Amino acid sequence: MTAAAESTPESATEPAPETEPWGRVDDDGTVSVREADGWRVVGQYPDGSAEEALAYYRRKFSDLASEVALLEVRHRHGGASTADLRAAAKALHAKLQDAAAVGNLAALDARVLSLTGALTEATATEAAAQRLAVEDAVRARTELVEKAEALAARDPHSVQWKQASADLASLFDQWQAQQQNGPRLPKSTGQQLWKRFRDARATVDKHRREFYAEQDEAHKTVRDQKVRLVEKAEALAPKGEDGIATYRELLDQWKTAGRAGKKADDALWARFKAAGDALYGARGEREVADAEASREKLHAKRALLDQARVIADEPDLVKARSALTEIQRQWDDIGRVFPQDKERALEDDLRRIETALRGREETDWKRNNPETKARADEMTRQLTEAIQKLEDELSKANKSGDEAAIAKATEALDARRAWLTALGG
Repeated sequence: MTAAAESTPESATEPAPETEPWGRVDDDGTVSVREADGWRVVGQYPDGSAEEALAYYRRKFSDLASEVALLEVRHRHGGASTADLRAAAKALHAKLQDAAAVGNLAALDARVLSLTGALTEATATEAAAQRLAVEDAVRARTELVEKAEALAARDPHSVQWKQASADLASLFDQWQAQQQNGPRLPKSTGQQLWKRFRDARATVDKHRREFYAEQDEAHKTVRDQKVRLVEKAEALAPKGEDGIATYRELLDQWKTAGRAGKKADDALWARFKAAGDALYGARGEREVADAEASREKLHAKRALLDQARVIADEPDLVKARSALTEIQRQWDDIGRVFPQDKERALEDDLRRIETALRGREETDWKRNNPETKARADEMTRQLTEAIQKLEDELSKANKSGDEAAIAKATEALDARRAWLTALGG
């Protein structure tokens, strides 16, 4: 090797043979390095002194030593893969063979070989760990694939598509994260898993598009139906309250029509409800007007009720009935009272008075019914005769002192007298 071009000091001295532990310079500037089997020429330095020649080749050795030291540091501190370090060590070992440098190249090479051995063991450990990492990554990717395929296998009509889409997006994000941050999978395995995942995504996307297409068609049909119902409801406006019955029929049809999509449903319902509110508003206005018109009728019927309540104190049932009949006639002449709840309350009060009077009449009729009265008179006669007979028997028993006969006659006599009293005798 010629180094004159690299370093040609101006104060060069005559070359002279010189040796030192690892290098020597011949008189002609030839530089050699000492190795185990003797001296090996590493180059020439004819244009400088021996010291300059040795210094130059020792710097070459220092550079190699720095490379070895850096490789050792990288190995100790980690961060680089053992495969990369092994490649660097191999290259450095080759570089040290016949290196143009002066120094203990054998010791330097021994350090490289020692590091290579350590890296070989680490590479085996790393390879085992890498295999385990790849196996874990395959399992993780397979789980993502199976979850995606499970989504693809579901009945499209039973899927909550908003949630399903979010789930599928999450699975894809996890796939990308594992692909970016996880170990590299074997090409065939990775391609196979990706194909399954991609096909599952495509199936889910297809089902979603078909579902929403069907839903859009169904929504269109329902929307058209509800538009017609709205138009019919709005057409009832001129009828006012009289259109309520028809509106209720339309409302029943609305409830069974189905969904037309939230936005369309909300807009159509607002129109449909507004049409109904107009009809019920007309009823409300009429009821307010009726209530105002019924104010005097309400006072009149309440006055009649006050008169009817006095009937309960009238002992003469004929007079009581005549008075109630007159009140009922006047009641009917007044006519209906609004609102209806007040009308019902008044009718209930009058009905209770009527019921009470009828009850009194029925009781009186039963008491004065000729047939009933004849039966009661016959019973009274029979009881009177029985009592007279028992009184005679009791008198005889008292005279004879027969206590048993006295007790028997007394008990029978008391019973007949009680019956007679019950019959009003």
